Amino acid sequence: MRRADRLLQIIQILRRARRPYPASAIAEELEVSLRTIYRDIADLSANRVPIRGEAGVGYILEDGYDLPPLMFNTAELEAIILGMRMVQERCDAELQRGARDAVAKIEAVLPKELKSTFIDAPLYAAEYGQVVEDSVDVAQIRLAMREQFKLKISYSDADGKPSERIIWPISIGYFRAARVVVSWCELRVDFRSFRTDRIETMDLLDEKYRPRRAALFADWRKTCTMPEKGHRT
Repeated sequence: MRRADRLLQIIQILRRARRPYPASAIAEELEVSLRTIYRDIADLSANRVPIRGEAGVGYILEDGYDLPPLMFNTAELEAIILGMRMVQERCDAELQRGARDAVAKIEAVLPKELKSTFIDAPLYAAEYGQVVEDSVDVAQIRLAMREQFKLKISYSDADGKPSERIIWPISIGYFRAARVVVSWCELRVDFRSFRTDRIETMDLLDEKYRPRRAALFADWRKTCTMPEKGHRT
């Protein structure tokens, strides 16, 4: 790997890191010595790339720094198109349109020699079995999650038993045959999961929930597992 490419890779690694990233992990990923990484980070810092940290602890890239657009390699293009095809198979209409638009935008800026690699990638996200239709607009649920609005829903469980709930939506799982909304349920005072095809009515409330959605999601991840076929009500 050319040194210039390695420097760009170091920046990319730090861009995706959510916490201080150790130099040893960077060296292992790039298959170079630890000394090389220390020298490269020192050179990047000398060229005003805002990297903070220290040897033995880890490094982070400060917010607000960005690079000029970088060209995708073959693996990155295949990962993107496979993800887009999964969205087109499993997600609601708004996300499907978003995936198609994103593919068109990426295709428009790719050089000619890479377009076929992207568009004709032999990778598919096939669906088997019956896909259950949503009974509500999942785009509204995603809006509620982004803005942290509460939702009032009428819900029927697997046995057809109805209930009225006020929920705080924090995540949506897209599975083979259904979408599942992970939420904090005010009725149960606990996390619960609701299939979108079993939500009979839904109203977006003006009231917002606290704490932050990300914090609630982290709490849920510690104790729960996303169900695919069932749900807890």
